[in-house]
Amino acid sequence: MKADIRVALVGNPNTGKSTLFNILTGLNQKIGNFPGVTVDKKTGVCTLPDGRMAEIIDLPGTYSIYPKSKDESIVFSVLADKSKGMVPDLVVVILDASNLKRNLLLYTQIADLKIPVVVALNMIDVSEKAGIKINIDLFAKKLGVPVVPISARKNTGIDKLKSAIAFANKVALQQDTIDIESLAPGIIAQIKGEMQIENPYVALQLAHQHETLSYLSTTESDRIEQLEQEHSFHSQKAQATETIARYNFINDLLYDTVTKPEAAHDETISNKIDKILTHKVFGFVIFFAILLFIFQAIFSWSAYPMSLIEDLFIWLQAGAAKVLPAGPLSSLIIDGVLAGLSGVLVFIPQIAILFALISILEDTGYMSRVTFMMDKVMRKVGLNGKSVVPLIGGFACAVPSIMSTRTIENWKDRMITIMVTPLVACSARLPVYTLLIALVVPNRNVWWIFNLQGLALTAMYVLSIFSAIIVAFVMKFILKARERGYFIMELPVYRMPRWKNVIFTMYDRSKTFVLQAGKVIIAVSVILWVMKSYGPGDRFARIDKQYAQPQYTKTMTPDSLTKVIASEKLENSYAGVFGHVIEPVIKPLGFDWKIGIALISSFAAREVFVGTMATIYSVEGDADKLQSVQEKMHEAKNPQTGQPVFTLAVAFSLMMFYAFAMQCASTVAVVYRETKDWRWPAAQFAYMTALAYTASFIVYHWLK
Repeated sequence: MKADIRVALVGNPNTGKSTLFNILTGLNQKIGNFPGVTVDKKTGVCTLPDGRMAEIIDLPGTYSIYPKSKDESIVFSVLADKSKGMVPDLVVVILDASNLKRNLLLYTQIADLKIPVVVALNMIDVSEKAGIKINIDLFAKKLGVPVVPISARKNTGIDKLKSAIAFANKVALQQDTIDIESLAPGIIAQIKGEMQIENPYVALQLAHQHETLSYLSTTESDRIEQLEQEHSFHSQKAQATETIARYNFINDLLYDTVTKPEAAHDETISNKIDKILTHKVFGFVIFFAILLFIFQAIFSWSAYPMSLIEDLFIWLQAGAAKVLPAGPLSSLIIDGVLAGLSGVLVFIPQIAILFALISILEDTGYMSRVTFMMDKVMRKVGLNGKSVVPLIGGFACAVPSIMSTRTIENWKDRMITIMVTPLVACSARLPVYTLLIALVVPNRNVWWIFNLQGLALTAMYVLSIFSAIIVAFVMKFILKARERGYFIMELPVYRMPRWKNVIFTMYDRSKTFVLQAGKVIIAVSVILWVMKSYGPGDRFARIDKQYAQPQYTKTMTPDSLTKVIASEKLENSYAGVFGHVIEPVIKPLGFDWKIGIALISSFAAREVFVGTMATIYSVEGDADKLQSVQEKMHEAKNPQTGQPVFTLAVAFSLMMFYAFAMQCASTVAVVYRETKDWRWPAAQFAYMTALAYTASFIVYHWLK
């Protein structure tokens, strides 16, 4: 259904823009891309009081239309580029009523683009509590636009805002804020004439931003560059002159319309809290205590719902096996589709819990303090203060952690964070580590209290942290970006979290993961099922014929015979053939073709390694019983040497491989989802595979 009016929401970070968007659109939202760029476009539909449908576009938060990041560059492009059909009929500028001086800079810039504007004066309850008095009628008269006081957190004033939106495009345009022409008269006039632009401020912005605007052709950008030189146009000086003029206008406006006490009560309380929470010693202690709580919560709180999801799919698979007739279709549904869906949905509890806790930290205002404290430390290794939460969340799962990097505005810092987060040891690696450590590390204590197996496991986690830091430091010099890594962070006053917003965030992130990354995971699972279920030529038929002979049927139990046939078919399947093909490549690491199959199979999820080992070594009974797998793997012998397959060197070589390799289809899918470009997950897969191979090779030959 086509909307009757297009409305863009624009505002500074922390002004409640996203909250207002959620209230206006409810669940009628969708995620896409802005035309021609890989930046998320969040849109929704809202019904206006006159019955018309409004398309609401949530533009990235920005302090100015002079961009510092790719997200912020979208704001001017959407408002000025008429060729893509995205220019809104109306802009709702959200202002924080308790911090108008800062917020109004962006408003004056939007107003000078001459697009109809409605001002949503948000957090009016906060400003009133702080003793700030705003003469709304005079404020609106001086701006020449409708001004609606609202509180998005408390859902007040929203109906009046909808009415203002419905009527706004029928009224006159707003007042001029500054004299644009006087800022750079020569170049503005020439750009207006040559590019047929009516608005002088749009022409001035082209002079400032032509190098980063994707909708300009190379010829147009080069011509503007030439005009800059002809008119001796200096962008930074012109921006400074403009900013001074705008704040002169803002100061006059606020002097006439706003009265405020000398000190705001909430800000005073926030400052007192900050003395503790941002203390150079206690601040870090409190932060790490909170991280420990988050880390434990993700594991402990998600364990039961994840177990329920796993049990549900086991029940569904068992039920399907009873109802469906035996055959390829039944196996595809049970071992391919249902197994793939299980691999998607089992992550939902972790994703929901992580984003709920992050949302609470953001809503209270604490996350801003964390990024402020950590930025100086993280920047030394090429990361950003906002990289802390994704990296810590990586201990649970890389998927939601990579999704949470959206809070990092700087492109380079965000990309480095995305590229190194999978190096952090996630919970999916735990079954692999515990299985291999139990095989080769003695279960005894050293110095009375330290268990050797526990120390080995701890070492793997410590290794993951140091590897992420080292790779980030290297990528700091490899990745190039035009944007400078400025760190600008507002510290908002502390507030109670909005529980409705927390629940919506949990739902929205979970839905995004299932619908986007889930498609790829299911596809990979089905492909792996095909590779393990079929083999070239008549190999499977020959195996069935061989084991149908009396010397097998009479001397072996039906269960043992079934497992032997399954093991033979696995070796002769496409996965087995591929395992033999890659064996020469992985042999220097101490791996045979069977381990090669496990490496292939576990690409769907690292935990699959245990199940694959169980199948390959024909484990008696339940393959999920770890002890049975350990016993068979412990007894496995190399047919050439007669020595155990899983020696200390092989086991630690395998752990090194899993520590560094990106053995997870869901991670590949979510990296593509966040970057919108297959080159990034391809590069990530390549460098992590190279690291894994090198580390495994060194460890195997060192311990051998």
